[in-house]
Parts: sequence; C-alpha cells; structure tokens
Amino acid sequence: MSYTASSEKATGPTAFAPYLDAVANVFHPVAGPVMNTYGRFHGWKESMGLVQPGTVENLTRDVQQVHLANWTFDGARADVAKVVSANPAFQLTHSFSLGSTTRPAAYNFGAIFANASSFLQGGIDGTGTVTMRANQTWSPTDITKVQGQLTDKPGQSMVQIEHDHLGPHYSFSWKSMNPGVLDGTGIHIASLLHSFSPRLSLGFETVIQHPQPSILETSTSYVAKLTSLPNALAALTPSVPGQPAPFTPSWSATAQLQPSGNIQTTYYQKLSDKVDVALDLQTIVQPASMLGPAKREALATLGAKYDFRMATFRGQLDSAGKIGMYLEQRFTPAFAFLVAGEIDHAKNTSKFGVGIMIESSSMTQEEMIAAGMLAPA
Repeated sequence: MSYTASSEKATGPTAFAPYLDAVANVFHPVAGPVMNTYGRFHGWKESMGLVQPGTVENLTRDVQQVHLANWTFDGARADVAKVVSANPAFQLTHSFSLGSTTRPAAYNFGAIFANASSFLQGGIDGTGTVTMRANQTWSPTDITKVQGQLTDKPGQSMVQIEHDHLGPHYSFSWKSMNPGVLDGTGIHIASLLHSFSPRLSLGFETVIQHPQPSILETSTSYVAKLTSLPNALAALTPSVPGQPAPFTPSWSATAQLQPSGNIQTTYYQKLSDKVDVALDLQTIVQPASMLGPAKREALATLGAKYDFRMATFRGQLDSAGKIGMYLEQRFTPAFAFLVAGEIDHAKNTSKFGVGIMIESSSMTQEEMIAAGMLAPA
C-alpha cells in the first residue's frame, strides 16, 4: 500500500500544472493547425518513398572512383603500412615517391586511428609540413570534420571545419576554410540536396568569399541527380528509425550549373559486379577579357573499372586525345604492385609510374582472422 501511494503521489499533478495548461491553451489555436499541417506534410513525403540522396560534395563520388584523377601518378612510389591494432584500428604508414624532373623526391610519415565514431589521421613530410584530419560521428545523421595544414610557406597554412547533417530525405552541409572568429572572414560553403522523388534529387551550393571585412562575394551553383529506382524493401525498412536506408543505384546521372555558366554532367553505371563505367562532360565558356580571348570548349572523359580476383584495372580516354590506365595487382593480401601510364597525343607527352604497397602487421594470425583481415584456413 505504501508503494502504491508513493507512486500515485510522484505521478500526480504539480502546482505548475494549471499554469502550463493555461499557456498551452493560449498557443493551441496557432500551434495546433501548424503542427497538424506539418504532420500531414511529413506523412505525404513518407508515402512517396523518398531516399537519402547523399551530400553535394559526394555527388560524383562514383565517377571519381572510376576515373584516374585520384589514382594516377608518375615516377616511382612505395607505400609501407604497419597495422598495430585492428579494433580500434591503428596504423602507421611510410610513403616514398620519386617524381619526374620537375618534382623532387618526397617522404611522408603518417598515422591513422579509427573506431566506431572517430577517425584521426596525421602526417608530416620531409619539408616539415604537418597535416591532420579528424572526423567525429555524433549520431547516424551528424558528422563533424576538421582538416588542417601547418607549413612555413606563406599563405599555405590552413584549417577547414565542416559539418554534415543527413536528414531522412535531404542533406545539409556547411564548410568554413580559415574562418575568422570575430569578423567572420574566410571562405564559407553551404550546400543542400533534397530528394523530390525516389529517383530525382535537386540542390544548390553557395560559396561565400569573405577574405576581408570590407569584401564579400557570393556565388551559387545548382545541382541535380537522377538515379535508377531504389530497392523498395530497403527504403521501407530503414536501419535507423526515421531515416531511410541508403541504397546503391545501378546507374546515376548528375548535372551541375556553375555560376560562370559552365555545365558539368556525369553518368555512372554498374554493368556487373566487376565492371563499372563512367562518363564526364564539362563545358568551358569564357568571355573575352584582359586575360585572353573568348573560349568555348567541351571535354568528354570516358572511363571503366574492372575488378578481377586479385587485381583492379582502370582505363580512361578523353576527347582531347589523352589515354590513361592504372593497374593494381595484388600478389598476396599484404603486397601489391602498381603501374600507371598516360599518353597525351595532342601535346605529344607521356607519363609513366610504378609503385608497390606493402602491409605488415604485429598481430597474430588468430587476431587477424578474428578481425576479418584473413580468411580462416
């Protein structure tokens, strides 16, 4: 009996209840219709089967994974990595490169630490330049990223802070480079991408250049993304409550209208589990000015990626007559041989690079099997 009485006393009305009810009754005629309208609008969006479209920054990520811009190199390189721990992940890296006659030899030492919510990466090269990168995942919908570089070269030290918010049917990102705390100077980028149908997403990206308190310039580009139909079952059974599960489209097409009037369009298609193709078309429209005559050009780039059992091959061809390739051949899970080449027929130039990647570990074989780094014998 005493337990029941104490429970009723704890859950009974307080002295502030009449005042709270009075405040609620005052605002209900205004807030009630607004909340009901929002509820109906949210239910209507849920019934359309909208998906999470990703961020504007990763709009052409699939194309970048196929084309050679982020992969090709010239000269010689060697990457040596040592895995100290798998959970949490901790890895030390040594990178050596011997470039062409216009680029001297370089060395970089780096370290990577990662767990379920944090990612830390730092490095220092032979010139004393220090770089760092940190990602912190606060929730399935919010992630903060920080990048920095410290060097003795004037004007090349920088810090960049960004935050991504992934809503159920949209994504919003804010990025600031060398932000001024007191006067708001720096370069700021805001982007929004919203899904309007299961296949179509529209958005924009605004760049605010504020190098000095008296100078402020803004420019906005508009983006669109069209994909194949998502998997209906994945869209209706989200892995995170209130957030549709991500999906991998079999093909996607993007378009970006830049402030200068130039247009960039891309198309990516996954032909099979082992073959991807990507096409990129960029227009260059430049009016006559003191910097040079008017220019109206276009560049189309076609690339393909083939995944074999122990190798990955990328090939690329563009309308300017440039042909390139990149091969990553793994002889063992811990050793890979790299070959990259490029021929520019219009300029009569060529590039060639070879490299190796070696990965060692201080973990035992049983620990590597438990971490998924090796297949069980």
